[in-house]
Amino acid sequence: MRKQRLKLSTLIIIVVCIVVLFSLLITSVLISNTIKDTIHKTTEEKAEVIGKTVAQSEVVQLALKKDDDGKRVQAYASEIQRSTDVSFIVVMDMKGIRRSHPNEDLIGKHFKGGDEREALHGHVSSSISKGTLGESLRSFTPVYADGKQVGVVAVGVPMKSVSEALADGNKKIIIGSIIGLIVGAIGAYLLSRYIKRILLGLEPYHIAKILGERNTMLQSVHEGIVAVDKEGNINLVNKSAMDIFKRAGLKGNPIGMHINDYMDSTQLPKVLELGKPERDKEQNINGIKILVNRVPLTVNNETVGAISTFRDKTEVNKLSEQLVGVRTYADTLRAQSHEFSNRLHVISGMLQMEHYDDLKQYIHEIVELGSQESGDITSNIKDAVLAGFLIGKLSLAREQNIKLSIINDRIIPEPNDSHITHEMITIIGNLIDNSIDSLVTSSVKKKTIDVHLKYDNGHLIIDVIDSGLGLKDELDHQIFEKGFSSKGENRGYGLHLVQQSIEKLNGHIKINANEEGNVQFSVVINYPKKEENKC
Repeated sequence: MRKQRLKLSTLIIIVVCIVVLFSLLITSVLISNTIKDTIHKTTEEKAEVIGKTVAQSEVVQLALKKDDDGKRVQAYASEIQRSTDVSFIVVMDMKGIRRSHPNEDLIGKHFKGGDEREALHGHVSSSISKGTLGESLRSFTPVYADGKQVGVVAVGVPMKSVSEALADGNKKIIIGSIIGLIVGAIGAYLLSRYIKRILLGLEPYHIAKILGERNTMLQSVHEGIVAVDKEGNINLVNKSAMDIFKRAGLKGNPIGMHINDYMDSTQLPKVLELGKPERDKEQNINGIKILVNRVPLTVNNETVGAISTFRDKTEVNKLSEQLVGVRTYADTLRAQSHEFSNRLHVISGMLQMEHYDDLKQYIHEIVELGSQESGDITSNIKDAVLAGFLIGKLSLAREQNIKLSIINDRIIPEPNDSHITHEMITIIGNLIDNSIDSLVTSSVKKKTIDVHLKYDNGHLIIDVIDSGLGLKDELDHQIFEKGFSSKGENRGYGLHLVQQSIEKLNGHIKINANEEGNVQFSVVINYPKKEENKC
């Protein structure tokens, strides 16, 4: 059974209440002891002051000195007792015989308690003891006459009064503690509400789970991720980003460093400043090209940081090339399949009409045409992949009623690296497709595409000429831009890929117009041939 977790608000309220209660309890004990000591001390001082006042009275001194009957002492002591609200004022001689007492029947009798001995020896003292008037706090003050001790004055305050004063003080402490506890509970509740609002209503274990999932996702994604705060200091780098940084020669732990100090080619500070995202931007890190997306992090309309996601451009290029290759092969196969299907329909119709002579001639023409096309291409182009690709393009062009001619006066040798073949397919395929697209929508009657291939001392020259209406001069510098197209949205990637493949093969491309005004793409690339094995 899953253990039930306490909510954050409940936990905060419990903890704060326990802390407040414990603090108030300790404070109450300390204050209570202080009040108790203060009350005792104040009571003792009060009794001592009264005792000294009585001891210094001439009435008391003369009565004790002359050893008279004490009536004047009794009257004086009773008057002081009434005015000071003490329990008793007892005047006794050096033998401990009472000369005054609230109960006149006890006058002349020995003082009870035994705590008067220290005062009889000339020392002021106090004690808590039980006498004829009950338990009381007593203060004893020696009485001197002409420099000689003649008696003692005992002043008593009933312990009941002291206890009542202490109880009253404790009552106020308890009331204050209860009020403090209530205020603490209310404060804890408000604090928990505030914290929950900051945490978007999430409980701590939810936050811990989300944080764990976030870290796992960040470290498992193939894209590199770097996040900075609003000052541009790096606070997050995942494993993929570190792998790219290491390949670029960037060493050390970037966490806490300013992004410009760690990587001077970054544009994240610009994103922080402008608060606008940048997408699909190229960046060079010590020779490593990456494709980057940069996005500002905004909270309550305030930019609090920025995050950059990126991948090695080499990997992206490989993926795009694979997609282009697959699409090209698929289009070629589709065209061949469509052409073959049409020819089967023709053959089927001739069979049904029993035009066997015409059927024989039609099949002969097809075979002769296919053999001638295939033979010319395969005999002059030694790269089987490229040859098969061009044969497929012939079918694709025929499907669009366009005459495609592959012209090469010299043999094209096989390249020494299959990577060159793949790049050539991208270059020739996209140039042919671009010409086919322009001719399909063109109003010209004669629709032709001529592809001239020429190998010359480690270089391959490719010229693609179509019979279209040509290209506007102002578009020459734009057609190679990524996403630019005059044919509508989601187009304009073919010629961009052509330019990238040409750059990889250390070549160049030019756009010219021939004598008839048709557009001509001229490409020259490095084409090292494959060396033949010699026995």
